[in-house]
Amino acid sequence: MNKKTLVFILGNLTAFGPFITDFYLPCLPELTAYFGASASLIQVSLTAGMLGLAAGQLLIGPVTDKYGRRRPLLWCLLLFVLATVACMLCTDIGPFIVFRLLQGLTGAAGLVISKVIIADSFTGRDVARYFAILAAVQGVAPIVAPVIGGVAFSLSDWQGTFAVLGVWAAGLLLLCRRLRETLREEERLRVPVLATFRCYLPVVTNGRYLVMNLLQSFSSAALIAYISASPFIFQQHFGLSPLAYSLCFAGNALGLVAGSSLVMKIRRLPSATPWCAVGLPVMGLLASLALWLGWPFALFEIVLLPMLFCVGMLTPIGITLALNSVTEHRGIASALLGAVPFLLGGLVAPLTGLGDMIRSTTALILLCSAVCLCLYLFSRRWDYDAPEESAR
Repeated sequence: MNKKTLVFILGNLTAFGPFITDFYLPCLPELTAYFGASASLIQVSLTAGMLGLAAGQLLIGPVTDKYGRRRPLLWCLLLFVLATVACMLCTDIGPFIVFRLLQGLTGAAGLVISKVIIADSFTGRDVARYFAILAAVQGVAPIVAPVIGGVAFSLSDWQGTFAVLGVWAAGLLLLCRRLRETLREEERLRVPVLATFRCYLPVVTNGRYLVMNLLQSFSSAALIAYISASPFIFQQHFGLSPLAYSLCFAGNALGLVAGSSLVMKIRRLPSATPWCAVGLPVMGLLASLALWLGWPFALFEIVLLPMLFCVGMLTPIGITLALNSVTEHRGIASALLGAVPFLLGGLVAPLTGLGDMIRSTTALILLCSAVCLCLYLFSRRWDYDAPEESAR
């Protein structure tokens, strides 16, 4: 398999995780009527998907270090298709939330295994470049997902939107059968599967890795706070239609794309970290003021785009510098890089629906942005230039 085909498949697997949570965002207002549930309870289905993605990555990381990459991936994709069909058949919010959790648990495999295959297959500067590509895809996917979901929703109903997600998973299952196994037998963990979870300890006690993981995780949490509240803010606060909301989301993706694209051109990632770490809380504050003071929609978009630009930079920077800080147990390190943002996102998403949604959402964005700034200041105790140089 050539590099372009491999990156295409891995890019789809990377996008798949965010799509699980964000693809049906335009359907949320309809789901409140369909299930007869409150907006906050419907957002619990978002939380279920995110928590499933977080827990699933923590589970699949050690499994891939023991059994290889290909076989666990194929089984998880098959189970995801079945969970999606079950979601479409639900008539009550309780079972729907349960199957959303199962979607997250099984869909998590793509996020972990795509990163690990890159680490297995490439060396040197190629590793940093392909990680940046996957990070860009993972950053853009949450914004693009509602656009495609909105188009599917406008042409059918919420079940039709889930059907598109199931067909995509089935297509990925067929494509991934072409992947070769990248973890040799002699490199696999030789301990019982439960004992593999002990290997998390040396990873989580690596301070350099942990700080950069948390940095990209809290920047992602700020993004998730905005995303989870956006259907109600854009459609109810600003009065946009579901399709207009989706198209607006597509425009906002430009901020993330620009930020991630810039990271791919920067030779020393640590030198770029302060700019986006400071820029995120500043632009987050301006976006919050735009909502609090009732600024026109156009002005809100003008200050929102730079905030997304900063997130687009922080995510690939954090992932690359974190993975450059570990030399073994990369499946586990990759699992944590994906799990922590979704764990935080799962906590943040339902909080946006408590009380006044505008104030709760902006408070969460400002809190996550401030934590990112504090983490950057703390990271200055280490020299991240050495890992970056080795990646080049």
